Amino acid sequence: MEDAEKLTRNGERGLIFDKSNGVLDQTSSPLRREAMNRSSFTMKSHENDEIDLEGGKSPKDRDKATRSNKVVKLHNQALLSGIAYCISSCSMILVNKFVLSSYDFNAGIFLMLYQNLISVIIVSMLSFMGLISTEPLTWRLIKVWLPVNVLFVGMLITSMLSLKYINVAMVTVLKNVTNVITALGEMYLFNKHHDNRVWTALFLMIISAISGGITDLSFHAVGYAWQILNCFLTASYSLTLRKVMDTAKLVTKSGNLNEFSMVMLNNTLSLPLGIILMFAFNEVDYLSRTLLLRLPTFWLVMTLSGFLGLAISFTSMWFLHQTGATTYSLVGSLNKIPLSVAGILLFHVPTSLENATSIFFGLLAGVFFARAKLRERSQPEK
Repeated sequence: MEDAEKLTRNGERGLIFDKSNGVLDQTSSPLRREAMNRSSFTMKSHENDEIDLEGGKSPKDRDKATRSNKVVKLHNQALLSGIAYCISSCSMILVNKFVLSSYDFNAGIFLMLYQNLISVIIVSMLSFMGLISTEPLTWRLIKVWLPVNVLFVGMLITSMLSLKYINVAMVTVLKNVTNVITALGEMYLFNKHHDNRVWTALFLMIISAISGGITDLSFHAVGYAWQILNCFLTASYSLTLRKVMDTAKLVTKSGNLNEFSMVMLNNTLSLPLGIILMFAFNEVDYLSRTLLLRLPTFWLVMTLSGFLGLAISFTSMWFLHQTGATTYSLVGSLNKIPLSVAGILLFHVPTSLENATSIFFGLLAGVFFARAKLRERSQPEK
């Protein structure tokens, strides 16, 4: 009876505290919110003691098992999603490099078109089965999204064309130039100012890209030109996407535009545009003459690249949901290091000590940039 009275009084105090500090609970630190959540979980476990005793388990054993299962489940989800994201992102670039270079395939636009077609088919099937929800395509939504889609297609095509001529390690280093262009665009378009750490990281990226290009033993001017254009298109895509997303939400039926809808929208609109570009770059004539399309193994590799392209979208959303922007950014930067090493070893890229040092220096600059951006975002919260 005494224990029951104490428990009742503690429960009343907890309820009074929750009511009187509702605003405090919303604005307090995560540790305090976690402590309050745990306390409410403990009160609920006391209310279910009678049921546990009838089931043959003591309340302490139940609480211990529940907490351990919850911790294991969360850690497994974060770990599995991180591994899946790293494997899919690395495999996508390596498979594209294998198709374009090892097979000597000269139709990068067709490869992009085939990959996007696979994504449209899979997302449509998942939406039809009710596993995911996507926004219906309307003319109003297409008109708003079309400028972003043009940049999206240009970004994919230039990435394919540059990857054909440049090794994977140098592509990852040169992609850092995108961060420099994006930072400058944020200054002029959104009046956003960056601290000294960010500018230092951006300066190191530029130095590593220049030194890496100078010491690149497999330097190809055409490939570097496509990659620089890819950096401008990628930065323009990310900057334009911020504005268009808000406008696109206003013309949707639900007033929202989730990630699956954007994947469906981008890939669907890219199909007619990709067909036009195939004729413009005379890839149709090449496809009619090449013998690669008669090889089942070649179609198998291309289909695998299409599945990997969609897997990046799903695993990145899964990983971001399980962890957060901080871990997602750092893992994305660190992921370039094993990707560069794998690209050099798998494709037998000739390199020198100077070039390897420049590549490693550029990858570390990318990690330093991610950390600097995260610190910059956390400053207003302090």
